[in-house]
Amino acid sequence: MAGRLKLGVLLSGGGTTLLNLLERQKAGTLAGEVVCVASDRPGVRGLDRPREAGFPHLPVRVAEPPKDLSARAQWGADLLAWCGSHGAEAVLMCGFLRLLPLPDAWTGKVLNIHPSLLPAFGGKGFHGEKVHQAALDAGVKISGCTVHFADQVYDRGPILVQKAVPVMEDDTAKSLAARVFGAECEAYPEAVALMAAGRVRLEKGRARISPAAG
Repeated sequence: MAGRLKLGVLLSGGGTTLLNLLERQKAGTLAGEVVCVASDRPGVRGLDRPREAGFPHLPVRVAEPPKDLSARAQWGADLLAWCGSHGAEAVLMCGFLRLLPLPDAWTGKVLNIHPSLLPAFGGKGFHGEKVHQAALDAGVKISGCTVHFADQVYDRGPILVQKAVPVMEDDTAKSLAARVFGAECEAYPEAVALMAAGRVRLEKGRARISPAAG
């Protein structure tokens, strides 16, 4: 994967992470290009972000998961195949709250970002301000975000990039969330750059990063 990485984006809500990527793409500072966006929920703000950011022709799709759990694997395969049909070489979960079944062909090609330093404060049900409140309740002195490769368990796959931020004595879940989001805005583009440069390999459950050329 050398050059500009073609990216599919999956989201479930407001799409602020997608907006950060699109703004960096427009500025020429993202080592990738968003080629399609899909949501598991209709009517969310994230589906409007491409138009708002000046990309009105970007393909968007709503793909609600089936209630029948036995059909979830096919749903996941179809969603990723749709991303692939638009040229996506990698897929970024940007606040995507569903566990996505991954076909073997997409192993090592789907990234997720989580608002804590995994493995702390991760897993099913840990999303949004719940994560930050858990960090505050635990009394941690640093928090941050993690970009990791998705697998078949919530927030468990190989870690690629982490960014730390301090936790202040007077923090609320909202104020900590804002600080962590600032770190997320740097972490995801960094992960895309590593992937685009072909510097990442998965080895024995770990993401290994090779030195930069030159």
